[in-house]
This record gives sequence, structure tokens and C-alpha cells, in this order.
Amino acid sequence: MLMRYGNNILPVVVLAAGLAGPVLSAAAPVEQGGGAIPVRLVHSEGRYQLLRGGEPYEVRGAGLEFGNMEALAAHGGNSFRTWRTENGRESGLELLDRAAALGLTVALCIEIGRERHGFDYDDEPAVAAQLEYARGEVLKYKDHPALLAWIIGNEPNLHFKNPKVFDAINDIARMIHEVDPNHPATTALAGFNTELAGLITSRAPDLDFVSIQMYGDIVNLPRYLDEAAWDKPYFVTEWGATGHWEVAKTAWGAPIEQSSSEKAASYLRSYQQAIATDPVRAIGSYVFLWGQKQERTPTWYGMFLADGSETEVIDVMHFIWNGSWPGNRSPRVDGLRVDGRSAQEDVVLEAGGHYAASVAAQDPDGDRLEFRWEVMRESEATQEGGDREEVPERLPGLVAASGGAKVGLKAPDQPGAYRLFVYVHDGQGHAGHANLPFLVK
Repeated sequence: MLMRYGNNILPVVVLAAGLAGPVLSAAAPVEQGGGAIPVRLVHSEGRYQLLRGGEPYEVRGAGLEFGNMEALAAHGGNSFRTWRTENGRESGLELLDRAAALGLTVALCIEIGRERHGFDYDDEPAVAAQLEYARGEVLKYKDHPALLAWIIGNEPNLHFKNPKVFDAINDIARMIHEVDPNHPATTALAGFNTELAGLITSRAPDLDFVSIQMYGDIVNLPRYLDEAAWDKPYFVTEWGATGHWEVAKTAWGAPIEQSSSEKAASYLRSYQQAIATDPVRAIGSYVFLWGQKQERTPTWYGMFLADGSETEVIDVMHFIWNGSWPGNRSPRVDGLRVDGRSAQEDVVLEAGGHYAASVAAQDPDGDRLEFRWEVMRESEATQEGGDREEVPERLPGLVAASGGAKVGLKAPDQPGAYRLFVYVHDGQGHAGHANLPFLVK
């Protein structure tokens, strides 16, 4: 068939449902005045690409559940992915309506049972009920113009043993193609390797493409894809900070978090080495997390602080999406030390002792910086896969009230593991941060 790209007419192979192979098919017309905007996956001139309403659609996306949609659009993002159809604060329809008003599309995730949470994929009635639940969600939202794609489950392979999970995913993908011919279906995998490639190919061929989630290890994704001889399209539906399981730890087991500036450099490197280098198979990516959450610390994965301040990784995404840096940049923060020692030096303090803490910070725009310090207990969470964690207790009154780049720190009176945080604000809605784990004896 022929399809018009701007002023050029090109031959296009349109992929029908499934990873088994391409077949010739006619593209559906764009529905005017509301209703679904058809999304197609095509293979043209040696590369895969999404077409939305018949036009090439480059996904500039972020993982967003409760984050700032307006900021995403303002920084040049055009899409976001979810982890469920109903997030508990607003309905899926309300979310899609807000996205549409901002010109954003949504890769909507249908939450399915996880084996690590006790779901049994040998329980045929439960699997059948899950399929019908998924059907109901698809029927509710399939005609919304903001819908881009369906994600069937988030990391269903994390600690899985029963390969029937992929049979269930395939049944849902087949159902989607029956009731919603306008949107592709994928599943979001934790990592990627030859074994997963084989399971997807043999048990879930009705998926239109796969989605992959990796953090610090994403720089090795091109090698993993080549080792699996994977020549099909994929999304990267989560990527960002180096994971808390991937970093060095103190002698007492506390993971050492990067500063906001170290993270910014890591995000840019990950994108340039693992995503931008694969224009043939990579059809879109969603950076994590366009918002804030507690996961080991309150700052590890969120691109915003809890007060809504934007951090330096958002500057990086603005640059990636627009080819230029934002007009006002976030503060640069590095070099947090307690008693002259860095986190890598295993800072051990005496209970009730007094010490000096300092951080190196500067603002690219010369904005006046304000510093906020706090001490928290070390998280004891053992959850995995982004499961909800409690915010550790904050301990007031341990940092001198001067609030500059150098402060006095009183060690807690009770022995145990703690963490010192510093937040650096520029007065323009941006902030940097760093933290340092320490042990009190």
C-alpha cells in the first residue's frame, strides 16, 4: 500500500495484530469530531514507527500517575504511561480527558495479577475473571481520542515461575484486537533477555510489541537485544535513576543514592547510549517518574520533590525533547559530607555527638539559593517492583537553624541507621538534592 508522509508518498507495511510477522492492511481513517484516533505500527524504510491518525508519532513520554501533566506538556513531552486504569484519585475517563485537553496521549495500563503477590495462573476461573475484567476496561476507554496503546500488566515477569502468565497476557492481547482495532497492545517487562524473548515469541505472539523496563543497567539493553536476536519493535516504559539494588552500599547495607546532579548526568547518558542509538526497533520511551514517591528514600526515583519543585533531570528531558535547555536551570548539587567524609567512606557517628555537614551547590543562572536540611531514619522497606512504602520518620532539631551550605549536625541519641538530606532551592520552582546515610553508635 502507499501512505503519504507530508509531501512524500512511501510504501508502508502495516503490521496486523501480533509479533508473528507483517501482513498488508489498510490504515483506518482518522475519526473527526471526537472518538478514537487510530494508532498503527508500521515498518517502513528499514525501521518501525507508530502512526497516529495516519501521521508519524514520536513518543516523548514519561511515567505519570499523580504528577503534573501541565509541566509535562510545557517541557515538550507528548505522552505518558500509567500503571492502572483507575488510580484511586480520578477515573480513567477524567485522566484521559485532562490529557486530551493538553494534547497528550496515554499508554493505559491494565493491571493484572502478579505471581509475587499471590496470583495463581493455574487457577483457571481466576484467569478467566481477569480476562473479563480487562475486557470491561478496554470497552470503557477504547474510543477516547487520548488513548495511544494498551499495556497489559506491569512487570508480570518479576519473580515469576509460572510461564502461563504469558498465555494470559496473550489472551488479553487477542481480546483487545477483537474489540479495539484502533490501538496496539504490549506488556511491560522487568528487564530483557533471551529467555524472555523466547517466552514472548512462543506464548504471547499476539502482542504488537514488547515494553522493557530497566534502570542503571539500561546501558546494556542494546547488547541484551542483540543476544536475544530481537529484531522486533519495543517501548522502554520505565528508565531513569540507577536502581537502589544497583548501587554501592555502606558497611551496614544502606544504598548510596546519587545526588540530583549525578542523576541528571546518568539520565542523559542512559538516553544517549540505550534509546537514541536504536532508531530501528525503539518506537518510544517513558522516563520514570514524572512525580514524586517514597521508594527507599523520598528522592530516589521522583523527578520532582514532594513540594512540586522540579529537579535537574527535568532539565535533561527538556533538552532531549526540544534540543535546547530550559530558560531557567535547576541548581547543581554535589559533594555532601559529614565530618569531612562522603557516603562512600561509611560515616559512623557517636550518639549525641556534634559534627559539621556541608554540601557544594551552585546555580547556573546565578539565582539565590536556599538550603533545607533534615534527618530521617533509614528505610527498613524490603518491597520490590515499586510497591508502596512508608515514609521513614523525620527527626527534627538535629540540624542547626542557620540553613546554609554548611551546618552543624547533632547525631541522634539513639543508635541506629539514619540519613541526612539537603534540599537546595533557587526560588524559581527548581531544586537540587543530596543525601548521606550514616550510622550512630
